[in-house]
Amino acid sequence: MAPPETVPAEGVPGIEEGERRRVSRRALLQAALIGGAGIAALPLLALIGSITKTGPKPATVIYSLNSDWLFGGTYQPGAEAAAFDDAEFTTVTIPHSTAELSWHGWNPASWQQVSIYRRRFKGAPLLGTKTSKNRVFVDFDGVMVNCTVVCNDQVVATHQGGYLPFSAELTHTLTSGQNVLSVIVDARALPVPPISIGAGPASVDFMQPGGIYRDVSLRVVPQIFIADLFANPAQVLTAAPRVDVVCTIDAAVQQAGALATLTVELLEDGVNPIATKTLGLSLIEGAGTASLSLTNLGAVKLWSPDSPTLSTVQATLSVAGIGAHVKTRRIGFREATFQPDGFYLNGQRLQLFGLNRHQLYPYTGMAMPARVQRRDAEILRNEFNCNMVRCSHYPQSPHFLDACDELGLLVWEEAPGWDQVSTQQSWQNLVVQNVRDMVTRDRSRPSVIIWGTRLNETPDYPALWTATRQAAKQLDPSRPSSGAMDSRNLAQWDEDVFAFNDYSFSRTTGTSELFPPLPGLPYLITESVGVVEARPMHFTWTDPPALLAKQAALHAQTHNLARSDTRYSGLLAWAGFDYCSLRGGRPANVKWAGVADGFRIPKLGAAVYRAQVDPKTKPVIVPVFFWELGGVQPPGPQAMIASNCEQLDIFVDGGRVTTALPASGSPLYKNLPYPPFLVPLPVPARNAGHPPPDLHIVGYVAGQRVAEVRMSADPSRDHLVVTADDASIAADGSDATRIVFRGVDAYGNQRRVSTGTVTLTVAGPGVLVGDNPFEFGAYGGLGAVWVRSEAGQVGTITVTAIHPMLGQAQATVQSSRPDATTALI
Repeated sequence: MAPPETVPAEGVPGIEEGERRRVSRRALLQAALIGGAGIAALPLLALIGSITKTGPKPATVIYSLNSDWLFGGTYQPGAEAAAFDDAEFTTVTIPHSTAELSWHGWNPASWQQVSIYRRRFKGAPLLGTKTSKNRVFVDFDGVMVNCTVVCNDQVVATHQGGYLPFSAELTHTLTSGQNVLSVIVDARALPVPPISIGAGPASVDFMQPGGIYRDVSLRVVPQIFIADLFANPAQVLTAAPRVDVVCTIDAAVQQAGALATLTVELLEDGVNPIATKTLGLSLIEGAGTASLSLTNLGAVKLWSPDSPTLSTVQATLSVAGIGAHVKTRRIGFREATFQPDGFYLNGQRLQLFGLNRHQLYPYTGMAMPARVQRRDAEILRNEFNCNMVRCSHYPQSPHFLDACDELGLLVWEEAPGWDQVSTQQSWQNLVVQNVRDMVTRDRSRPSVIIWGTRLNETPDYPALWTATRQAAKQLDPSRPSSGAMDSRNLAQWDEDVFAFNDYSFSRTTGTSELFPPLPGLPYLITESVGVVEARPMHFTWTDPPALLAKQAALHAQTHNLARSDTRYSGLLAWAGFDYCSLRGGRPANVKWAGVADGFRIPKLGAAVYRAQVDPKTKPVIVPVFFWELGGVQPPGPQAMIASNCEQLDIFVDGGRVTTALPASGSPLYKNLPYPPFLVPLPVPARNAGHPPPDLHIVGYVAGQRVAEVRMSADPSRDHLVVTADDASIAADGSDATRIVFRGVDAYGNQRRVSTGTVTLTVAGPGVLVGDNPFEFGAYGGLGAVWVRSEAGQVGTITVTAIHPMLGQAQATVQSSRPDATTALI
């Protein structure tokens, strides 16, 4: 693969090799997508022949446009004009939220307005030459909620909805000198899915802070280019696997009779060709599709959660007199099917074990950069051992999905929606368009195994759900569709997989329950547990330890039930992380349903997830309690310890108190691969003149000591710790990493702290993103902020946290020069 093109240093944004963004152009709407080896119905492409010669592999040039935006706050008419005086605007970096937010107490009124962003850039390096002209697009990965894009006083695009990408062509509006790009953002609770007509921000169970909250880039392509590439592995379990490829080609000029070739390659590790096929094409102005299949692949490596092997499909369009253009897609060879007796991956039954995820964060809403978005996938897969995540209730960041592909985290992806449907045709048309855009964006991903084409927990609208299901099937015939139901009424269901949000719970026993699977149907539980079982309805760090431990027990019990019958494909519990919501009168406008909090710090509720991993990979011991003065909290005859060990030895103050085995015989936990331990712990007497005793837990596998945990009840040794997720971030003004500060005991275990604030200082080329001072005691003895780099500034960033009783601690992060492919304009 050729290296990225060299770009002049002055006035040019960053570049990266390959391209993943979808083009939205008027002519594309006329294109007819077809399968097999056919050609589009419109006369854009005429098949000339098929050869196997490998063509050139030029780089696509994409310029980062995330830095140096000017934010004007409330929009004033005329502020989009190129000549407008924006001297009073504030310089911001994308991703960006229009409102200043804390970790709690979000008020939609703070972003319920129309705002404006402006960006200047030079056009000379983008437009090409008189003999080799380029086309230039601005690509938005997501703007919340609606927006109008203006370039040099000309409206170039409008878009409705905040969760899917769109593009605007700038070619005919650019000058060789300075250009002004303006984006008018309407962040009000508009009648755009998921919000229905006449509804407000409290009508859905998540908030939607406004802004340009995902990446922006400039994309430079030839006059004729590949607008989209769909690569679909097929027959992967047979002796003749293949990759079916559909390329959508956009031609701004007529080129009939000119020599044009489309070369498609399957690259192992993104470099080494496995298979190549070339078509000869005849082009006219417009848009259309060309289809082919890559065959003779040999033995392919299968993609799975345990072995997420990725390959690259690269398409190169070469046109005489125009130039060449390349587009790539990463794929994985896997077969995923839902059957009445469960989910099968690559011919083997796999129990789906996962959580729901919202992409909401403290302080920034949804506006977090790639590293932070990817971190959620890493937590779910590597720390919580999930093999699946539900993207509730909208298409989520492409960076998050990139990480899912790489880590082997299966994905349920669904169109924006929650509980409501408008009868107005314009609103329903947006739902169908959202499905089309979602499928087009992510249909080549191996991680996505099912489309949510029916909006979450909505009433039956047969015509609408038929349209959304057909839209998904037309664009991607390889995956099933579904929609999460809150009713088991089969008369209102017509999907491939019956998906049910099951919050059953026994008030008598205080344990989880599940409805039995519906006979003869693929059956998946898409939500369970939540906070319905809690009184009060939340799991916060300041709640009694018994309530926090109850969350862990409920999640363990529900997954245990989902494993009791193979007709359950699996269970995706509610939820991975806390998030802000106006529904149900939650304290501080936060929904505390996560097994981790909004800062992504695991609660006791995450303990059983953390233990569901082979001890050969990682031996785990996670106490589901606090060890404090007076003994274990919550007190009781059986303390829960989540572990994948075969045996635990428990010591208090150096003396053995018990040897414990997993609760494999308990009907509440026996189906789990690694049931928790239920251990009677004594309440030790506190001897005068002696410090409170330590608790020591030692774990064994096959008779070998593999793990241990020590916990101190002595508060005099408590202290503050500060950790950073990453040792280094890129000095591009957008990259960021999380800084966590916690009160811990002498051995680093979480300590409940109910007083004081933490004051933070930052030294070096970084910007603090978060509350300072932080309400440490009010939150429960821990907290977090993020530190973001400053564009072009390299060096060491030091974050220092000070608590009046726990002392101070600090963490350092290196801000390093960005990779050449992310240089800034």
